Amino acid sequence: MQSIKSIFKIGMGPSSSHTMGPKKAAEIFFKKNRPAFAYRVTLFGSLAATGRGHLTDKALTDVFPPGKLEIVWSPKTFLPLHPNGMEFEALKKDGSVSAKWRVYSVGGGDIKDDMSFGKEPHRVYPHSSMTTILEYVSRNGMSFWEYVHEHEGKEIWDHLNKVWSTMINTIQRGLNNEGVLPGGLGLSRKAASYYKNFLASSEDERRSYQLFAYALACAEENAAGGTIVTAPTCGSCGIVPSVAFFLKNSRDIPHNDILHALATAGLIGNLARTNASISGAEVGCQGEVGVACSMASGMAAQLMGGNPRQIEYAAEIALEHKLGLTCDPKAGLVQIPCIERNALAAKNAIDNADYSLPTDGTHMVSFDEAVATMLRTGRDLKRIYRETSG
Repeated sequence: MQSIKSIFKIGMGPSSSHTMGPKKAAEIFFKKNRPAFAYRVTLFGSLAATGRGHLTDKALTDVFPPGKLEIVWSPKTFLPLHPNGMEFEALKKDGSVSAKWRVYSVGGGDIKDDMSFGKEPHRVYPHSSMTTILEYVSRNGMSFWEYVHEHEGKEIWDHLNKVWSTMINTIQRGLNNEGVLPGGLGLSRKAASYYKNFLASSEDERRSYQLFAYALACAEENAAGGTIVTAPTCGSCGIVPSVAFFLKNSRDIPHNDILHALATAGLIGNLARTNASISGAEVGCQGEVGVACSMASGMAAQLMGGNPRQIEYAAEIALEHKLGLTCDPKAGLVQIPCIERNALAAKNAIDNADYSLPTDGTHMVSFDEAVATMLRTGRDLKRIYRETSG
């Protein structure tokens, strides 16, 4: 498996696959073909179907000189390797093509071209399944975060420190911003009102309002194109930060313990990405909100005192009960039902941790089996249920 740094990326919303990935590809192509007279990019499949709602066109035009880029939308054409396909062309003055590059945005802000598909990414971890990692940490008396430290080195903590700082800033901005989100749906921000309800609520109500407020704050900032952290994607960016921030505030958890828990969450997301997918266009929202809820559930179990087997159980419960979750956002915007799903999955993550902790971690379906089932389920979903715009 590759580094968990690729799970936690700092960037602009609203979509890791539709804005961060295409922008990264555009920057690479423009740098290599800067002298061209003009440029053209053809968007295929899901990128074309929901690209306008996800601000794909803005992400691309921001890279190239004004008036020099033509965007061709081809939503009914799906390239063979991935639903999020793009083809960049550099044009001469007479309109002929001087350079061409086909590339795919595969989720979480990552891109692959025809040459890199099928190639093994740089390996940081020797194991690629939860089962083998559990065996390793049990044999060596380690925690998951110690396993991450062993293979990533001390520099991972600098990265996670920046990630956590960004997550906090996103929450705080979201709690202080009000008004209508861009895109034309007329959807009003709710984070501030939920936070006010939290401040005025009884003890029994506080947990829900607090979690909802934090998750909404992140998801709404993402929908507005603000700076967020993929966890593991933009569309699911509110779940891990809100659970971590809630537990830090309600239990007075030390800073380093939060970083250790983020390392465990990143490991869980990494396993899901390695053995299945975190791309909504490939497997539906189960790969985004489902995986994020799994990450947050395992993280919460660790912060609440769980051992590796209880953490694995919490992560498995989350993913198992998000199987089949489709991705069909209204008008192609990362708003409905995406924002509500972040809030409810955050609360669900705490419940999953609560459920796993009284047990010894023994259960019938393993996390690895849940991941494999997610992949099969995603492939069985009709294309109209995988990141379309109903």
